[in-house]
Formats: sequence, C-alpha cells, structure tokens
Amino acid sequence: QVQLVESGGGLVQAGGSLRLSCVASTRTFSTYIVGWFRQPPGKEREFVAAISRRGDPLYYGNSVKGRFTISRDNAKNTVYLQMNSLKPEDTAVYYCAATARGSNWEIEGIYDYWGQGTQVTVSS
Repeated sequence: QVQLVESGGGLVQAGGSLRLSCVASTRTFSTYIVGWFRQPPGKEREFVAAISRRGDPLYYGNSVKGRFTISRDNAKNTVYLQMNSLKPEDTAVYYCAATARGSNWEIEGIYDYWGQGTQVTVSS
C-alpha cells in the first residue's frame, strides 16, 4: 500500500506562484509514475501533469502548459508541482496519484493510489 500526502496549497493572488509537494510512504517510490490532478469547485477532476519514474515530465494538461512544471526527487520520495502565473481558474483541490502502469497517464482510472488533496485558491 502506498500513502501519498500533498502539501503546499494555499491562497495566492493571480500572477503568483505556489509549489505543491507530494510525499510517498513507499520505499519503491521510484517504480511509480506520478500524476497531478485537480478538481475545481463544482467540476469534475481533471489531469494536470505526470512524470516518469526517473523524472522526465511525461505530459501536461493544455490549460497548464508553459506555467506549471512537474519534477521529482526519488531520494526524498517526493514529487513537486511548481505553479507559476496562477489564474483564478486554477483554483481547485489538487491531488497527486501514483501508478505502476506505463501509459495513458492523463486518465485517472489507471492510478492506484491517491492523496487526500490540497486546496489552492487564486484570487483575482
């Protein structure tokens, strides 16, 4: 069983930045692909970004390309999501998730483990 814990959310003004962290409990963290998803208020959860086992960004959602950067430090069992140029429409609960499967990273159904989420609120 893998436990994931997100942190780093908060309230920020439009144009600002936040860095989210996702810490995993497993010693085999480097064998998992990790994704970030978000759920805006009143909407369905959507894909944000995914990163390979060795740290190569795999895919970004269209709405965050060029503004968000995903990275990981396997020695610290941590994946990061650096969010720059934040917009009010980025307001959401952000979740990290992990999977041992190697494709379709933008589909939440392939992820086996999920964190509890961290709230990001961007004011205009």
